[in-house]
Amino acid sequence: MRTSLSDHTERTTEPGAFALQNERMLKVQLSGTEGHFLAKQGSMVAYQGDVDFAHQGSGGMGRMLKKTFTGEGMSLMKVSGSGDVFLAQEADEIFLVHLEGESVTVNGENVLAFEASLSWDIKRVEGASSLSGGLFNTTFSGTGALAVTTYGTPVVLQVDQPTFVDMQAAVLWSTSLTSSVRKTAKASAMIGRGSGEAYQLGFSGQGMVVVQASEGHIRPNT
Repeated sequence: MRTSLSDHTERTTEPGAFALQNERMLKVQLSGTEGHFLAKQGSMVAYQGDVDFAHQGSGGMGRMLKKTFTGEGMSLMKVSGSGDVFLAQEADEIFLVHLEGESVTVNGENVLAFEASLSWDIKRVEGASSLSGGLFNTTFSGTGALAVTTYGTPVVLQVDQPTFVDMQAAVLWSTSLTSSVRKTAKASAMIGRGSGEAYQLGFSGQGMVVVQASEGHIRPNT
């Protein structure tokens, strides 16, 4: 059979590597990952081999309590066994971040998968208060790969001057940055992608911040 689909044949990857099958799909070869990794629950779209998926919750009682009281956190699954696993999230674009003894702060909604070698915890964003609705993100540190999703192609801003970002559009930023919350002079001003944003995240120092081209997917009210 002849088909243009052959352009999308499975890519060969290194054992244990997080690799992009394409810009909207992640491939993880379990061999070499110390037997398992963590991924967003429900993100598997295909797998080959002997693979097991186990509910991981929020990753421990302490983090579960933080998730309950903050609304931040991730419903995770532990992926183990042998074979290849393919992950995706609503056809969002996927990007890989390889940490080498570093740390970053990520919006939990944008986390797709990460190596078990990374440490993570839910923390309050510096400068955020109850007046701004509170803001809690997930901090990753150590050495390993982290896959994040963005709704639309993002921009990476190098922070060398005061930088302000819509709260829902901020995906990831360096923990070396100092964050704050800025209130729009007029609460009714429609300066962001949504309606009437009164607060923005401010960053200063040296580092980078990843901004997606949207405030994220519209979720139905429950």
